[in-house]
Amino acid sequence: MCNIKNNIGVFIIVLFLPFFGNLSAQEKIIVTGVPFLLITPDARAAAMGEQGVATSADAYSQQWNPSKYVFSEQKSGFGISYTPYLSKLVNDIFLGNITYFNKNTERSAWAMSFKYFSLGDIVLNDLVAGTIIEQGIERPNELTLDFSYSLLLNTKYSMAVATRFIRSDLKISSDLDATSANTLGVDIAGFYKSDLFDFAKKKARLRIGFNISNIGPRLKYDEGGQKNFIPTNLKVGSGLNLHLDSDNKISFNLEFNKLLVPSPVPVLNENTGKIDRYEQPDISFLSGIFESFSDAPGGYTEELKEVTWGIGSEYNFQDAFALRAGYFNESLEKGSRRYFTLGTGFSLNFADIDISYLFSTSRVRSPLENTLRFSITFNMDDPQLANVEN
Repeated sequence: MCNIKNNIGVFIIVLFLPFFGNLSAQEKIIVTGVPFLLITPDARAAAMGEQGVATSADAYSQQWNPSKYVFSEQKSGFGISYTPYLSKLVNDIFLGNITYFNKNTERSAWAMSFKYFSLGDIVLNDLVAGTIIEQGIERPNELTLDFSYSLLLNTKYSMAVATRFIRSDLKISSDLDATSANTLGVDIAGFYKSDLFDFAKKKARLRIGFNISNIGPRLKYDEGGQKNFIPTNLKVGSGLNLHLDSDNKISFNLEFNKLLVPSPVPVLNENTGKIDRYEQPDISFLSGIFESFSDAPGGYTEELKEVTWGIGSEYNFQDAFALRAGYFNESLEKGSRRYFTLGTGFSLNFADIDISYLFSTSRVRSPLENTLRFSITFNMDDPQLANVEN
């Protein structure tokens, strides 16, 4: 259980400090509101280097690229995932996710999901006459509820649009001016899936995907306070599936990510004329999206450092057992998240179960280091026609 009594700003910094690295040494890190939206919710994607924009469709495509749903082998599916967070420090901070999708026609599909991030119990204490008196318990949390619709434009390409309600409730009773922050986000995604072709004497399939997620207004917690950008993010990726034989398949995937949020800019000290600190400009979210491609103080060299990348592979035997591995990389100046991921999955008659594990290769410890993530997907009907096979 957490025992913290302080303002919202300090609370956020303390909680997410491991996620963003050493803030005093890395002031150019892009920090946004509701950073839990960047946490991978499902174990399959987590095991492949935290990527899923161009992998084969599954129930959790809502989180990565909802346009994949129209290529799903299942007509509908229901997924539940659980991710402990900061599990080495506390036992009540976690990310939970529930997703449902349905292919309502041969060319379209819809999906909805609910994501809940619990920040644990905050015990409020007060010191009265030298005695600590408990004032109550607060349970700050953040959540999203979203809906997507995807459409097959031709036999190989699809697009999707998703809308997302975002709520961030970090207030505690000692923060009299604090309020819950709410906003809306929109995703625009596309997905290409080729026909089978010959490659290295094997049958292969190419996938390409993109997703611009969380396009929406900034969050504002306090009246007259600073507005926080939500993590608008651009994902671009590709994947190659090789059919080794009728029972064995392996995929190789590559993905790039860039936050479409303004880079922190230097603020000069009025007395010395030297850089005093870095902070994000007070501009609209739309201006921030366009400026994010060219506003880094260090020019395009620094812009490239704001791009993260991940590689991952998945081996599948008879669509019943899978082994996965991946690597995620982020610049040392932009957060220094670097880690290997491993995972496995197996299918039962009615469900798929996935597990993943992460271990860091960076001097900055990950909040998810040495943590097992679990996902279960309930397949609600039989596979569809073979022309959508993976």
